[in-house]
Amino acid sequence: MITSETSFIALIGNPVSHSLSPIMQNAALRYLGLDLIYIAIPCRDEDLESVLDSLKNINCKGLNITIPHKEKVFDLCSEISPIANKLKAINTLKLNTEKEWSATNTDVDGFIYPLKALSLKNKQSIVLGSGGAARSVIQGLINLNFSTISVVSRNKSSLEKLIKNFEDQIEIQGLLNNDNKAQNLIKEANLIVNTTPVGMKTATNKENMLPYGETFWRSLNSKTIVYDLIYNPAPTPLLKFSAKKGCLIIDGLQMLIAQGIKSLSFWTDGLEVPFHVMNDALKEYLEKK
Repeated sequence: MITSETSFIALIGNPVSHSLSPIMQNAALRYLGLDLIYIAIPCRDEDLESVLDSLKNINCKGLNITIPHKEKVFDLCSEISPIANKLKAINTLKLNTEKEWSATNTDVDGFIYPLKALSLKNKQSIVLGSGGAARSVIQGLINLNFSTISVVSRNKSSLEKLIKNFEDQIEIQGLLNNDNKAQNLIKEANLIVNTTPVGMKTATNKENMLPYGETFWRSLNSKTIVYDLIYNPAPTPLLKFSAKKGCLIIDGLQMLIAQGIKSLSFWTDGLEVPFHVMNDALKEYLEKK
């Protein structure tokens, strides 16, 4: 029951109406028996500072930050974790004892979660896309000790920045999507991760769209694991295509849940819920839709 004593955690972004975070986080908060609720608050760019300042003065315990604010929120935080600084992106905030925002990023933990049980040390990987999500993925691949990381992108400028960002940890091979060398990489890759939005469910999307087009995927073989960060629709056109080739496929839902568990632990000073609590809540919700 919600009372005047109930505190809340909020998702801040624009848009936020599509988010599944309130479904899984409220299930977790009920499981833990906390007098806390999770809500989504749409917030325009120009309102970000005033919204975050206002939330300091009411019973807000923490925030998730999503597009388009993951980088802009840096200037509004007094403490930033090393991983958030490295990724140049923040997705989780909580108020510290001085009533200032402490920030971190839980996306790397989320990305790694479905891969930890697999034997991937010294394997070869390809990342599709060079935006913010690609940074979390690359850090995750480094943490998992992949020997080779190649990035394929349409954008030469963001590709060069991405490679420079990680030059102190690993040498990344960067290719533009129309480079014929990509075919050899795809043939040999143990893991391919899609961080592009191609295949995401939107009103305007064409059916059966694959990142960089179907020809790009002609060398894909059954030994490759294909991981798509998109979780709606499930499976995506890329994962359907890959499954037909005999590949092991992973969608973005496990990442969403695992980063959510890590955020919840950050807000509650170490409390955790079993993975199935959030997973079951999402499954039940998605089955009804």
